[in-house]
Amino acid sequence: MKDVAKALAGGLLGAALAVGPAAPAQSGGSVTKRMVHDPEQDELNALLSAAQKAMDQQDFPTAVKNYQAFLAKQPNNAIVHFQLGYAYTGLQRPEDAKAEYEKAAELDPKMDAAYLNLGLTLLETDPAAAIEPLEKAAELKPDEARPKFLMGLAYEREKKLSEAVEQFQAAEKLDAKDFDIHFALARALLTLNRAGEAEPEFRAALALKPESASAHLGLAECDLAQKNTDAAETELAAYLTGNPHDTEARVALASALVKSGKYPEALAQLDKAATTGAESLRALKLRSEALFELKRYDEAVEALQKASAMAPQDAEIPARLGHLYLEKKEYPEALKDLSTSFQMDPSSNDVLADLAAANYLSKNWPAALQAIDLLSKRKQLPIGSIFIRATCYDRLGQTKLALESYQEFLRLNKDETSDMYFEASARSRTLARELEEKKR
Repeated sequence: MKDVAKALAGGLLGAALAVGPAAPAQSGGSVTKRMVHDPEQDELNALLSAAQKAMDQQDFPTAVKNYQAFLAKQPNNAIVHFQLGYAYTGLQRPEDAKAEYEKAAELDPKMDAAYLNLGLTLLETDPAAAIEPLEKAAELKPDEARPKFLMGLAYEREKKLSEAVEQFQAAEKLDAKDFDIHFALARALLTLNRAGEAEPEFRAALALKPESASAHLGLAECDLAQKNTDAAETELAAYLTGNPHDTEARVALASALVKSGKYPEALAQLDKAATTGAESLRALKLRSEALFELKRYDEAVEALQKASAMAPQDAEIPARLGHLYLEKKEYPEALKDLSTSFQMDPSSNDVLADLAAANYLSKNWPAALQAIDLLSKRKQLPIGSIFIRATCYDRLGQTKLALESYQEFLRLNKDETSDMYFEASARSRTLARELEEKKR
């Protein structure tokens, strides 16, 4: 996703600096009025006039030349240093611009525009250094939102998100109708995992700019974080209307559709995303999940095999493949992939449960029991695993352990209509008789 804060800062730079050129023109006019008959002052006024004309035409090299000529004769004019800094900004010479803004602020410590533009100049290359001049600008103009907003951007770029939020909120109190402020605050809150607070900020931003694709995308991220998948689908669809080639966002929409159980729709989005290039690992996993739910197992296996080639050390992939092969009743393949996954991640209880089932269905009773015993040390066994354990003991002729496990199953089982219930009941009676006969 795009670095929205950076884009905002770029636009703000031009907006903030655009107010600069008016100042020296006014100053030059007052000097001309006082010293209209002074030839030297006439020359200085002419330089200012020519510089201003060049600035109006964005002829920054000419403006620089004239401002430098003026400062050669009047080096302590703060406003002209400021204007020269702006001309250097137009020429994309930030170091020169920085030096001029610093000189302007030194000569006139009350010039808030010098501190503001100095902060803007530093924002791109040294956001930590930008904070001090922006703080000064905010002190000089306490009722203006812009310095506080820019300070928020500086803190954000320094990864100091709590401080950024504080400045954005202060700016918002001064200007509640500024889209950029709402949007920046929302993004910072979302990054701090405060989606519930970010959501109304994104909505406020959209109220000001309903066409903002980025705000729709941010709101979708809030909805996903809060598990509001239906709302996320709507916002992602709105975003993709204006950004149809954003593959990552389209995959995010597919993920929301999978979570909502809309598997054909999810596959349609994944197919669209795939037209822009090779599918990502996330897309392949989502594809396999949707295909699995649709019982299109062979296609799901194919997607996971592609994913495995991309990420051979990802334990989740062979785990999913093993589960798929279980559904396909291809037990040797299931055991192979489940064993691989368990070697990668021995902590996975889901894989351990599938290993028990695969061994059981392969009639490898000792291996199934070993997996179930290990699982029982980690968590309360699911009812199905208790039945499998009883059956394994039964097959191995361990009558007493089999009876105890069947009885445990019957005690915990709530479904008296299942096949497992009838089998457990019948085997319990039989095994109980066998044990009684052995006692005689």
